[in-house]
Amino acid sequence: MIEPDLADRVALVTGSSKGVGRELLLSLADCGADVAVHYRSSDERAREVATVARERGVDATVVQGDVTDPDDVDALFSAVEEDLGSVDVLVNNVGPFAPKHWEELSVEEWNAVLLGNVNSTYLASRRALDGMRKQGYGRIVNVGYASAEKGLVAPKNAPYFIAKAGVLTFTRMLAADTQDDGITVNAVSPYVVENSDVFPDELPRGRPAEFDDLSQAVRFFLEESSGYLSGVNVTVDGGWLPEKV
Repeated sequence: MIEPDLADRVALVTGSSKGVGRELLLSLADCGADVAVHYRSSDERAREVATVARERGVDATVVQGDVTDPDDVDALFSAVEEDLGSVDVLVNNVGPFAPKHWEELSVEEWNAVLLGNVNSTYLASRRALDGMRKQGYGRIVNVGYASAEKGLVAPKNAPYFIAKAGVLTFTRMLAADTQDDGITVNAVSPYVVENSDVFPDELPRGRPAEFDDLSQAVRFFLEESSGYLSGVNVTVDGGWLPEKV
């Protein structure tokens, strides 16, 4: 079990009121980080997650906002800074998808997927860097999708594949741009996760990725000894290789 020492660190996980984001946030709380639970509309769930985190011996706050809106992003970071302090660890987890053929999507649906994945990552990372650069330390981990490394292209859910490829490109760019600032920027990219709505007929190793599989990868990047790793994407997919679309 990888357990970095995150005592006295502040971690923000976007979209952490449920699903993957919830489990990633609680795994950071288990490592001693004070945590900010972010949500857009699931207020009750977010407060439940914060309660669970506090039961693990850390401080926790709840912040609300649309991470595709620059003003909301600035406000939620300001709230975290007021309650817990500057954000040391940012996990960009928000990433909506639309499992339709691309021609069946409305322009609004297409844009929502691109904005929800790429712009949210860009805006949150940009705001987090304000504090990270001042203190000479920061860890950003972006949640991608295994297709970005495996070359999957498909007419169904196309904007999601395009957006996650953009997230990976942004990860590598930001890693290069922060290499002298004490900051690392990496990505963790699953295929099918245990809470997925749809499962393919065949899964690598006979199962989806479990929450702990993703948590292990994220925490690996937060280890003190991983400080030289930046611009790296770890695919948590059991060795999946798309043979047909």
